[in-house]
Amino acid sequence: MTAPIRFPRFFVTSPAPCPYLPGKSERKVFTELRGESADELNEALGRIGFRRSQTVAYRPSCLDCQACVSVRVVASEFKPSSSQKRTMKANDDLVVSECRPWATDEQYELLRKYLAHRHPGGGMAEMDESDFADMVEHTPVSSYVVEYREPGVGSEPGRLVGACLTDIQGDGLSMIYSFYDPEIEDRAGLGNFIILDHIRRAGAHGLPYVYLGYWVEGSDRMQYKVRYRPLERLTRGGWERMPEFEQKRLIAAATKPREQRDSEPLPAKDGSQREYKLAD
Repeated sequence: MTAPIRFPRFFVTSPAPCPYLPGKSERKVFTELRGESADELNEALGRIGFRRSQTVAYRPSCLDCQACVSVRVVASEFKPSSSQKRTMKANDDLVVSECRPWATDEQYELLRKYLAHRHPGGGMAEMDESDFADMVEHTPVSSYVVEYREPGVGSEPGRLVGACLTDIQGDGLSMIYSFYDPEIEDRAGLGNFIILDHIRRAGAHGLPYVYLGYWVEGSDRMQYKVRYRPLERLTRGGWERMPEFEQKRLIAAATKPREQRDSEPLPAKDGSQREYKLAD
């Protein structure tokens, strides 16, 4: 006699200030991941736009905004741009390791440096060692931490310069959270390299997708996600490939100097001008 399938119970958070678009509020719907079916539930929810945080799967459920769009890279068809090829070449000496989801002091110190440089005052800025351990270790699903190190000397491992907490799903890799050393001047594009390595890693394992989380048009900090082609986004009709002309438009806007992006309106899909106030 088989055990009955437990249908998940969903809950909704109270509205809070949106971290991506000024003047907006956010609300999330979430459920708990637990038990023997946690992997299957996490994967099923991931295909309809949920993300994992520790033992919870969540997705935006805002009343007056649908700006957060789930996106994934089609790993099997990915072709790097010229700049992405340069990024891969500049970092191809890094030693990459898949580690069990166990937090280390070295990872935490790297995270602190990353947050202080890239997201000062953000929601994770006050994360302590215990919070970080919870983020990495409290996982009911198949996960690992991918570490990126500079070449070591002899038997000594090299310096840790990047890491990513990653979920392994039946149809791809889901990048839960990545961080890196933002102060290495002679090693540009570490954040991009981590994504590129996950695309390569997915392809090598025959996995079709790399899930990048949410893309928010109008949020400056989220525009890097449109640079990976081909890109699919989740719509009301399911996953759809972003048209090439639209992605080129978004990439052109995202790669302009910051001052120019702040002063110029982004062109809309129909070629007209749309005003956006980009987030800091």
